[in-house]
Amino acid sequence: MHSRNEEIKRLAQIIGRTPSSIALKLGNFASFDPGLKERGIKGASNASRLDKQVWDEFYNNWDSALIESERLLAKVQHTTIEKMNKIDIKDLQKEGLDKERLIKTRINQSIFRTMILANYDNTCCMTGINNTELLIASHIVPWSKDEKNRLNPTNGLCLNALHDKAFDKGFITILAKDYSIKVSSKFKRKNLVEYTNYSFLKLEGKQINLPDKFLPAKEQLMVHNDFFIQ
Repeated sequence: MHSRNEEIKRLAQIIGRTPSSIALKLGNFASFDPGLKERGIKGASNASRLDKQVWDEFYNNWDSALIESERLLAKVQHTTIEKMNKIDIKDLQKEGLDKERLIKTRINQSIFRTMILANYDNTCCMTGINNTELLIASHIVPWSKDEKNRLNPTNGLCLNALHDKAFDKGFITILAKDYSIKVSSKFKRKNLVEYTNYSFLKLEGKQINLPDKFLPAKEQLMVHNDFFIQ
């Protein structure tokens, strides 16, 4: 990422560093990113052992590392993690559930949505719909079935609400071998309305719009492929 990037400039201002130093550090981290390596992107060549340790700690512990980074970011901005993620404490109290557990869940959901929509440039990877109010940060393998990767952006897709539901039910999947879309035969019955053909069947065999950073993990897609309804 370039030092003129607005997010880099914002982070540099918050933590008291120069945009160039932030961009350089991100370049160092990029050299360890398996998704970038798969695309032939090497990243910076002067990464240190400490950079590798930090990358490994974060990459292998998305859940705890993201929450901790959000807390630190809130602290340096003299705010709370709840306010930073626009979580209304009063609403949480009405839920009648354990406050800390509920706050963590809401924060995780907020972080995951922010990451996934940014990764896919606020656009559905299947249809190109770019109205953020209609977009869902979808888990490839459900939150409840893979706690280790529930905040891992490689376990996420940006889908519109309709295709998110179809993906969740196993009526459509994305093949791990080439990121192409596979549609269930249940959508190929003659008695279905024309809208179904327009919304789903036209997608058969097309490759999804791939993100710039975190590619969907093939091992996660393979799990969903097995769940897919033929």
